[in-house]
Amino acid sequence: MKCCKNHIPKCISKVITLLALCCALWSYAHGQTTVSEGALANMPVKEVTIFKDGHVFVVHEGKVPVDSQGDVVLDYLPCPVLGTFWPYSANPKVKLSAVVAGRRIVSLNRTALTVRELIQASPGAKVRIKEQNQAQPYQATILSIPSRSTEELAKTSPPGTEEMLPQQGNIVLLQTAEGVKAVPLDRIEEVTFVDEPKNAVTQKDYRNLMTLKLNWDNRKSEQTADVGMAYVQLGIRWIPSYRVEIDGTGNAVIELQATLINELTDLRDVTANLVIGVPTFAFKDQVDPISLQRTVAQLSPYFRADSRTAFALSNAIMSQSAPSRYDGAREDESGRAGIIDLGPEVTGSLRNEDLYVFTVEHITLKKGQRMVLPVSEFKLKYKDVFTLDLPFGPPPEVRHNFNNQQQAEIARFLLAPRLMHKIRLENDSKYPLTTAPALIFRKGRVIAQAMMKYTPVAGSTDLDLTIAVDITTEKTDKETGFTPDAEKWGGDRYGRRDLTGTITLTNRRTDKVYIEVVRSILGHIDTADQDGTIDHLDRMESGWMLTDGTPFWWNWYGWPHWWYYFNSVGRVTWKFELEPGKTKNLNYNWKYFWRQ
Repeated sequence: MKCCKNHIPKCISKVITLLALCCALWSYAHGQTTVSEGALANMPVKEVTIFKDGHVFVVHEGKVPVDSQGDVVLDYLPCPVLGTFWPYSANPKVKLSAVVAGRRIVSLNRTALTVRELIQASPGAKVRIKEQNQAQPYQATILSIPSRSTEELAKTSPPGTEEMLPQQGNIVLLQTAEGVKAVPLDRIEEVTFVDEPKNAVTQKDYRNLMTLKLNWDNRKSEQTADVGMAYVQLGIRWIPSYRVEIDGTGNAVIELQATLINELTDLRDVTANLVIGVPTFAFKDQVDPISLQRTVAQLSPYFRADSRTAFALSNAIMSQSAPSRYDGAREDESGRAGIIDLGPEVTGSLRNEDLYVFTVEHITLKKGQRMVLPVSEFKLKYKDVFTLDLPFGPPPEVRHNFNNQQQAEIARFLLAPRLMHKIRLENDSKYPLTTAPALIFRKGRVIAQAMMKYTPVAGSTDLDLTIAVDITTEKTDKETGFTPDAEKWGGDRYGRRDLTGTITLTNRRTDKVYIEVVRSILGHIDTADQDGTIDHLDRMESGWMLTDGTPFWWNWYGWPHWWYYFNSVGRVTWKFELEPGKTKNLNYNWKYFWRQ
């Protein structure tokens, strides 16, 4: 290359540019690329849709800086559910051509914390060095700490070797009066800087990075690009809770609040959608390969599927809805989280197919923080209901197979039923009631806590208040007849017992009460007075026992096939009003077969 004196600067510039280009091409061809800290971008979270089971649909979007190639390099890799990661360009003039995730070397500026790092950060600094076993320090100028660069290591490594970090030496080169002195760093006992030392050192480290490759259509790239990405990931959960204020005359004020648990990423002034109902994520246990992770990140027990609150508050609608007016809310588990901030007010709510969504604006919540915020307030009608549920016990031939401990447990079970005072809420609001703890107040005083069950619009649900001690109950059952050889089937003989029962209730309150009584028996119910409704279990299907469930002792005994042929599970239901001071007797008759 021929250069005249007047064109030396331009020639030098061309040479430098050419060398830089060659280095860049060589590095690209060998996969050796180093990204500076300043080239890394953070894409802000714009919106989150939070489900009760801990999954969250996250939308990142914004203007972020681009690198020298016109691409966006992010130092944040999500851990999305397989098939839910969708990046995009928000600028129609700029196309997203690909997204690449991988481990790359990043240059990071860090505060020097050791003597070695202070020396590394201060080339050219004048110092006084005191070495071990030397009485007097000497003056020197720091030149450098020799190291082997990533490019040098790549040249001397076999093809296909993973990109390596620079290899730092253990000596420092010092310019002294006698010449350049190489001193082992571990021999340096003390360094005195003549001038103020630099306290920031540039170091290289591995970092999982995501690159959004953009196609600017042969145009020069701008300094920023408007891009985004959306995905579903486990990491933010909302736990609902209710405050129910009743006035004693049939009016209730319902307040719904949410506890947010954030273990995903910082949220700064984002829109949050709180969802009642949980969709199905078919691949929720599989991580998308873009995350460079094989397993889902370990989160706190609030996000574990086997945690005590996971089932109770997961909004499993089929198992936790309020299908029966006699199926009281028995769960008493509740999630607990620290109150960080009352948060912003809800701006509105909407219905999205089977999922109900409450929208909250301007949420700011750092990773690891919790927040409690009000969601909605509405009024419902309610009425006081007193319910008595009398379950069936095992028949004599079954009970004889149980041990003493099992016998005692069954005795406690049969003595447990009490007349319960409940309030029945009629949900005529715009959205369903979700499964959540409910704290019940009357005239500002707390009177009970119960579990609100999922209740659709136009449905009803019961909340337990207390045992009604001022309404006395008594149950008596007795055998009225015995018929041996009543039936023959399959060469066996079967006897029949005829039984009758009476339930007596006395209202010792000063007001009229509405009572619902359910009596379940094993066998076949023949009659029930006082307009009692009789139901029997379908022999082909499990019927209402799917809802109420079999008693805990049911599987202690292997029920023979003949039992289901002759017997069933019956239920009588009474609904009535009882005046103060009055007594009502409920009578019923049934029969039971057993093999002789």
